[in-house]
Amino acid sequence: MAASSRRSVSGKIWFLAALIVLVIGVYTGGWFYAASLLKERTLTLLGSQEKAGVIAECADAEYRGYPFRIGLFCSKVSVDDRNNGVSAAFGSLRSAAQVYDPKHVVWELDGPSEIRTSHGLSISSQWESLQSSLTAKGRGIERSSTIIGALQSAIVSSATGQTFNFAAANTEMHLRQNGADLDAAMTVSNASLTGEGLPQGLPALTTSADVTLTGKAGLIDGSDRNVSLYGAEGEIRSLTADLGEGRIISVSGPFGFTADGRMNGKLKLRVEKLEAWKQSLEAAIPGIGPMLNNATNMLSALGGGDRASIDFTIKNGKVLVGGFIAIGEIPPI
Repeated sequence: MAASSRRSVSGKIWFLAALIVLVIGVYTGGWFYAASLLKERTLTLLGSQEKAGVIAECADAEYRGYPFRIGLFCSKVSVDDRNNGVSAAFGSLRSAAQVYDPKHVVWELDGPSEIRTSHGLSISSQWESLQSSLTAKGRGIERSSTIIGALQSAIVSSATGQTFNFAAANTEMHLRQNGADLDAAMTVSNASLTGEGLPQGLPALTTSADVTLTGKAGLIDGSDRNVSLYGAEGEIRSLTADLGEGRIISVSGPFGFTADGRMNGKLKLRVEKLEAWKQSLEAAIPGIGPMLNNATNMLSALGGGDRASIDFTIKNGKVLVGGFIAIGEIPPI
């Protein structure tokens, strides 16, 4: 190869190497600039919530993940919502998003957590793992999924002095904006609730819910600050309790709450394995046998055999069968 050709090839290699170094340098500078800007905006955003009565803190906030990810890390997270009288504190937060897909964020949160309300309710929780992901759209959040492993909570009411302990092997929560509405689905597997006055002999329960809240899409991104159910309405596609071995109770239908918290709705109740449910409840709640016999006979007559399906109406909290036979009342929320 001629000397001039070798010099030409060598020059191209050095030019390419210099270009690569320049690109890496620009990318590195851009990444750290973006991280600095994101940190500043995060702290500004948290501070701006004070005007809405919310004080949020991300202690020791910093962004990590170079070169291909960027994520917010906090040693402690706390929120104080003065308007709704709720305060919460959590352990460390770790989050990450791919540089090429910043709208998809995954994050983990450590326990323990402490949630308190102005009504005297305190919830202390711990878990083995809490992992979540969210997908942003524009300035808001389009969807979110959360999985909690081995959740344990202690619930205390200072107003009544009652204490409950809740445990679940696995908990999944999924939220999605559906136009102006909010779709919510939740599954709690192998859950138990214990406390004074509660049945102690029931096996672990698996529950699931699939619900739409009308006009509540803003709850997922914080644009709707009315977190209560007062005045809300929606559709229960499925609300299920499963004791295993075919013992299933499910409810579905439209529902709503008045401004003072009374429930309205037209719901369908389905029960599978009536006799098995009766035996389980009799074993867990002493002295309930006669009432269960009456309820089982009525449900069996309506559904036939060992299963039942019944439509009922709720008007201002009063539960009616056939539109006029009152069988109970649901207290205001």
